[in-house]
Amino acid sequence: MKNALLIHPEFSPLGFWNYKDVCKLVGAKYPAAPLGMITLAALLPREWNIRLVDMNITELYDSDIDWADLVFIGGMLPQQVRFLKLIDRVHARGKKVVSGGPDPTSQPEVYKGSDYLVLGEAEDTIQPFLYDLHSGAQRGVYFPSENKPDLITSPVPRFDLLSLDDYLMIGIQFSRGCPYNCEFCDIIELYGRVPRTKTPQQIVNELDVLYDLGYRGHIDFVDDNFIGHKGKVKQTLRALRKWSQAHNYPFFFSTEASINLADDQDLLGLMRDVDFRYVFIGIESVSEEVLRSNRKMQNLNRKLYDDLHRIYNHGMVVNGGYIVGFDNETSQTTRLIAESIEHNKICMAMVGLLYALPGTQLTRRLGQEKRLSEHTNRLDPGNRANVDQTTTGLNFATQRPRNEIIADFVYILKRVYNGKKYFDRCLRLGLVLKVSREHRPSFSKKLISARALIRLIKQLGFSPSTAYYFWRNILVILLVRPSAVGEVVNLMAMHIHFRKQTKYIIELMTRSSQNNGEHEMAAAATVSLGDAIQA
Repeated sequence: MKNALLIHPEFSPLGFWNYKDVCKLVGAKYPAAPLGMITLAALLPREWNIRLVDMNITELYDSDIDWADLVFIGGMLPQQVRFLKLIDRVHARGKKVVSGGPDPTSQPEVYKGSDYLVLGEAEDTIQPFLYDLHSGAQRGVYFPSENKPDLITSPVPRFDLLSLDDYLMIGIQFSRGCPYNCEFCDIIELYGRVPRTKTPQQIVNELDVLYDLGYRGHIDFVDDNFIGHKGKVKQTLRALRKWSQAHNYPFFFSTEASINLADDQDLLGLMRDVDFRYVFIGIESVSEEVLRSNRKMQNLNRKLYDDLHRIYNHGMVVNGGYIVGFDNETSQTTRLIAESIEHNKICMAMVGLLYALPGTQLTRRLGQEKRLSEHTNRLDPGNRANVDQTTTGLNFATQRPRNEIIADFVYILKRVYNGKKYFDRCLRLGLVLKVSREHRPSFSKKLISARALIRLIKQLGFSPSTAYYFWRNILVILLVRPSAVGEVVNLMAMHIHFRKQTKYIIELMTRSSQNNGEHEMAAAATVSLGDAIQA
């Protein structure tokens, strides 16, 4: 029997998805639980004692490390700096480290200080590691096999290791892989282009466990493309609808999908029936030339306004992803991103700088063109810009002047997260969102929501810069479309995070421009910052 400590490194507090200030409104500590770590826990021997430390919600103490016989650490690229520091800290306590996850899999050389590297998907490589460990191996590197693991073999994650109330949502996974071929994407490199799925019964089993643990509320399907296999996802949604009806709809859902979700009315109806409320869609660019050059073929020849409004008609809020810094883009086409966000009523718009992720087609092409920066994917521990893809980008020689790209990026952020424009979008979206909710919160959840609303009113309802828009939106929505008031309030609450994060990013980008020596462009990018990002 072994004591196994599983550590999930901290993300930057100023990342796009790290809206801790919003979580505090409802008494949570962090948006999402570490699904990868609790899936790993379910693959370890049942007789082992397992302890999970998610450093996004709690501290790691030396006593935790001293307790362990073996320490597992997993993470992604934005966690790299903290991940590597953890390896050193664990070694300083005389313990061995097992490293894994997307970033070690993509660039194992960065994590060579680990005692064991278990790469790829844990369902594939954990058993060879455990066999060697039992045989006395002191070090090892375990590469994924050519054949991706069948997700039928994936166990129910160890949800019991989580402090469920500390998270705004709990993740589950239906599929891995994506059928598309976007040049900049690492998902197809890590998980393949043939979507692999769990069975409907597996998903029901996971929901049963969460239900029995007493969890109610938001569940996020963490799939990178939930609809990669439409036939199987429809089967699962039908099973989910039957289960939800039998259990009085204890959950509502969110996910990520490709834009062709809008083409399938049957699929949209099934998602509405089980109470999907949010979907993230990668839009990336408004330029068809840019989309074509980056092989984002599924986004070509579409009427984005019509697509998104079909999704709105089924009660789902669309969070949109955009990228700045592509080859072939111009300043004019890039700045049209702001118009796209406004016109299409996208409140939560993740606008990031292009990053050449390790192992992608983009990185291979840039390498052949000798355009990659030195140590491209080794993050600098002293660089404050290492937040996520909203700041850590352009790790290659760009075709356009770098400061021109940064100025365009800042222009979009200033336009999109200007207080008035943000609240106006929330209102316009609420007026077209056809909400039909199945999940009904319990009395205790309603009390939590009431306290959260009071806290939100204190922050937005009495602030000179937001009070008018806040109360205007609530009044108009209550009069015209009262069913959407919850979504509008939630989206307005997100402004607490976005105004703070955007201000930080603009300051970083300004400093970056100044370091590049183009002071005039930096000054133009930050003019009237106080007016643009309303406190």
